[in-house]
Amino acid sequence: MLDYNNPRFVGHVLAHPFEGFEDLRWKKQGSLAIATAVVVLFFLATVAEDQVYGFQFYVSYDKIFNIVPFLVQTIILFLVWVVANWAMCTLFDGEGTMKKIFIYSAYALIPYVACTLIGTLLSNYFVRDEYIFLETIEYIGLAWSGLLVITSQKAVHQFTIKKTLLLILLTLLAMLAILFLLVLLLTLFQQVIIFVLSIYTEISYRFRV
Repeated sequence: MLDYNNPRFVGHVLAHPFEGFEDLRWKKQGSLAIATAVVVLFFLATVAEDQVYGFQFYVSYDKIFNIVPFLVQTIILFLVWVVANWAMCTLFDGEGTMKKIFIYSAYALIPYVACTLIGTLLSNYFVRDEYIFLETIEYIGLAWSGLLVITSQKAVHQFTIKKTLLLILLTLLAMLAILFLLVLLLTLFQQVIIFVLSIYTEISYRFRV
């Protein structure tokens, strides 16, 4: 009997996405710990691809490593996807909860994360003429994860394929809106800090005088 919280079952989901995600839904299972680990690996794979990818294919010119852009591109972006998807599914009467969306979406990332790590490792051994193989690995990961995203969304919300594709499109648009509001909020917050610091500096100067 399959243990739906066992890491081995993740392989069943990846190999049989339609059946696997439906099994997860009907059994009301899925490991939050595994999903969180996948998201962390997504972050680490993105960092590795930028920093240790084969020098003959890609050279990073960043003299100082900054972790913030990688956090935004991976963990923050993934969390925004989860929130936006949950917000949109409520408009369509979807059955997915935020926890399920997090788990199912993280499972869908596994092929992309695995192929990114494999490609990064092989890039240090392949020569330039073999770059086509690295590209093939990357495209396989993207296509596989893309298929898993569609099947996972279909299963978690119990939508038709047409409605699922529409939900994904609206989720992407909602993500743009959320990211815009976040940038606006951070800019406003930064301006407030600058204003407070300028007042503090002015008061301190006057007390010294």
